[in-house]
Amino acid sequence: MIEILTPAELPRARSAGALVGHVLRTLRSRVSVGTNLLEIDRWARELIAEAGARSCYVDYAPSFGRGPFGHHVCTAVNDAVLHGMPHDHDLVDGDLLTLDLAVVKDGFAADSAVSFLVGETRPRESVALIDATERALAAGIAAARPGARVGDLSHAIGTVLSDAGYAINLEFGGHGIGSTMHQDPHVANAGRPGRGYRLRPGLLLALEPWVMADTDRLVTDADGWTLRSATGCRTAHSEHTIAITEDGAEVLTL
Repeated sequence: MIEILTPAELPRARSAGALVGHVLRTLRSRVSVGTNLLEIDRWARELIAEAGARSCYVDYAPSFGRGPFGHHVCTAVNDAVLHGMPHDHDLVDGDLLTLDLAVVKDGFAADSAVSFLVGETRPRESVALIDATERALAAGIAAARPGARVGDLSHAIGTVLSDAGYAINLEFGGHGIGSTMHQDPHVANAGRPGRGYRLRPGLLLALEPWVMADTDRLVTDADGWTLRSATGCRTAHSEHTIAITEDGAEVLTL
C-alpha cells in the first residue's frame, strides 16, 4: 500500500515526527557509560506513554522476526545494526550505539534512527561509519522532491556509501510510512536514477542508510531479531521520516 496524506493530515504526521525526534534526543542525552539497554527501553516506554502515543514495536511480528518484538525501542550495539532487541547489557566507553524508534501518534507513524558513540573514546572507524550514513541520509533527502523517482533517492544514498568504501546490503532499506509503520514503496540504499515510483506531495518516506565496516552480510542473533554484521565488524544506521511537499522534502523527525 502507498498512502498519500492530504494537507489536512500532514500536521498530525508532523506531531508524530516531532515526538520521535524528542524521544531520541532525550534518550541520547541520558545515555552514558554504564547505562543498561533495558533502562533505555524503560525510558522510551515512559516518554511515549507521557505523550499519549504508542510504540510501533511492542506487538510488531513480521516474517523476519521471532514473534512480537516486545520492546519500545531498538538498541543496536557495535556489530549489531538493525532490530537490536534490548537486553541486560551495560554500555562501556567507546561503544557504538544505534537507537531506532517508531511511534504512532494522532493516527500517523514516524520512524527515525541515530548512531552515536558512548563515553569519550572516538574510534576512527566508528566515526567514519556514522559520518557516512549521516551524509548518505542528507543526500537522499536532498534528492526527494515531487516528480523525482525512488531510484533517484536510492542512487543518491548509494553513491555516498559506496564512495566512502562500504559494501551495501539491499535486504533492508527505507520505506513508505503513514498510518502504519511499513508501507510501499521500498527505498533501497542503492539504485538506478530515473527508476521506480514517482514521488508526489503527501507521500511520507522513512529513509535509512546503514552500513557495516567490512561486509554486506548479516547474521541473526539468538534472540531471533537482532541483525549483526557477519564478520563482527562495527556498523552504523541513520534514519529520518520525511514528507514530500510541493517545495521538496520536509524532515519530520529532526
